[in-house]
Amino acid sequence: MGTSPRFSTLILSLLIFFSASHSFYLPGVAPRDFQRGYPLLVKVNKFSSTKTQLPYDYYFLKYCKPKKIMNSAENLGEVLRGDRIENSVYMFQMREEQPCKVACRVALDDAAAKNFREKIEDEYRVNMILDNLPVAVLRRRRDGSTSTTYEHGFRVGFKGNYAGSKDEKYFINNHLSFRVMYHSDLGTDSARIVGFEVTPNSIKHEYKDWDEKNPQLVTCNANTKTIIQGSTVPQKVEAGKEVVFTYDVTFKESDIKWASRWDTYLLMNDDQIHWFSIINSLMIVLFLSGMVAMIMMRTLYRDISNHNQLDTQDEAQEETGWKLVHGDVFRPPMNSSLCWNWSPDLWDDTRHNDICLARFSLSFQQRRAYDCYGPTVGLHGLIGRLLLITFV
Repeated sequence: MGTSPRFSTLILSLLIFFSASHSFYLPGVAPRDFQRGYPLLVKVNKFSSTKTQLPYDYYFLKYCKPKKIMNSAENLGEVLRGDRIENSVYMFQMREEQPCKVACRVALDDAAAKNFREKIEDEYRVNMILDNLPVAVLRRRRDGSTSTTYEHGFRVGFKGNYAGSKDEKYFINNHLSFRVMYHSDLGTDSARIVGFEVTPNSIKHEYKDWDEKNPQLVTCNANTKTIIQGSTVPQKVEAGKEVVFTYDVTFKESDIKWASRWDTYLLMNDDQIHWFSIINSLMIVLFLSGMVAMIMMRTLYRDISNHNQLDTQDEAQEETGWKLVHGDVFRPPMNSSLCWNWSPDLWDDTRHNDICLARFSLSFQQRRAYDCYGPTVGLHGLIGRLLLITFV
């Protein structure tokens, strides 16, 4: 049995609505598996502060810069938030620890030292990103509970004074201790990153001879390359001085699954309420609302007054036609004296006619009475009617 033309036409019509499609994952949504030794690129983001709403680019301060600064593609939300995601000199290897690694050496001039002091004064924080996870600082609650919380980013530095001195100095956090937490796959050697923590420190590094390829620091143990505890002083922000930036990386296996890696960030309690901004916004809203209400009230009052005046004018203009004569029943007619002069004659004639008509019988005298008095009665009746019509 052959296929009918109508059925073939229906099939072709349905095929028109089908087309080839290509699906993809949004960046940061799909999980990524990292093998051991796989390079991990750390990206830097803007400076943020709870004291001011003005963000700054990471390289606004004199930090270690890569040979070529590359901006990462950002979505609409990141752009509106003011993020500036760029590459950095920090690079890890998956599940391979790196103790006391030198990032760079920077000489601070007057402008750079001033910028560092200003950002430390405003409590700016440095934000970094690893596998789309922002770096967080682990801290304990102030109430003494055993639970821990996180706060976004780490501070550029802090203010303090030396023992026996009351003058406050500015110190920069030039050593970063990173800890990357991962959740490994039992079936393979791959793992997924589920946490990114940092502990900032201020250390005044010392060295004998600077080797660009393999610098050796006195403040790091020659064998273990770890920071020597108890023999370090914080790095003060001074113009004309050098600052050595270092970092170390450790990895820790975690039971947290990839789908729950953002839960720790929801426990943060470092968010501060900007009361000044809230009150300022409320005052502006109330002020503008009052202005609009006053303008609307004045406009509406003027419109209502004009409308009422128009109604009065319309009522005055509508006094035409029959309304103009509705009180004329109480107005005496013009030339009413003439009407009163004719009235006795009319009354006498009418009474005389009635007497005459009563005296005649219904016989042959009716014809004579009509012939004698008919014209007089008819003339006086006509004149009376004309007078009434004329004077009334």
